[in-house]
Amino acid sequence: MRNESKEFTLIDKDFTAEGTISTKGEMIIKGTLKGNLTGKKVVIAREGTARANIDVASITIGGIFEGELNASEELIIRSTGKCSGKIVCKTLVVESGGVLNAEISCKP
Repeated sequence: MRNESKEFTLIDKDFTAEGTISTKGEMIIKGTLKGNLTGKKVVIAREGTARANIDVASITIGGIFEGELNASEELIIRSTGKCSGKIVCKTLVVESGGVLNAEISCKP
């Protein structure tokens, strides 16, 4: 049996979160995030925006990300995603149509 956190955080549409946020479970961003975020798994939904410094294990971008990102496991940019800034990741996947304009460093 896996001992994973069941925590779930949602930044919903029409909501803006600013500041320093830390989460142990999964976070879905449908609204706007400004600031710093540390966590395990983050999804920026199609309607979501993050202008932040993010340090996570895994992130999927379907909306807009601008800032510095450290993904210790994987970064996935969906066909609707736009990613810019400075990126450090282990695994990078960009779907057809996804936009990546960043300084990138992929580390094993």
